[in-house]
Amino acid sequence: MPVPKKRHSNVRQGKRRFSNYRLKATAVSHCPDCGAPILSHHVCLSCGKYQGRQVIKIKQKKGKKEKA
Repeated sequence: MPVPKKRHSNVRQGKRRFSNYRLKATAVSHCPDCGAPILSHHVCLSCGKYQGRQVIKIKQKKGKKEKA
C-alpha cells in the first residue's frame, strides 16, 4: 500500500477540499399566478398560492390614506 513520503501542508489540503464546500446558487422560479420570484416547492409569499391552490391568506397592506 503506498504511503506519502512527505506531509502535505494545511494550505494544500484546504485547496483540495475547497470544491466540496463551494456554495451553489439557489434555483429560483417564478410564481405562475403573480410572477413573483419564489423558491422551488415553496408557497408564494406575495399571493399565498402553491400549485394553483390558495394555501395561506395574505393580508393586504393599507396605504397612508386608508389608515386615517
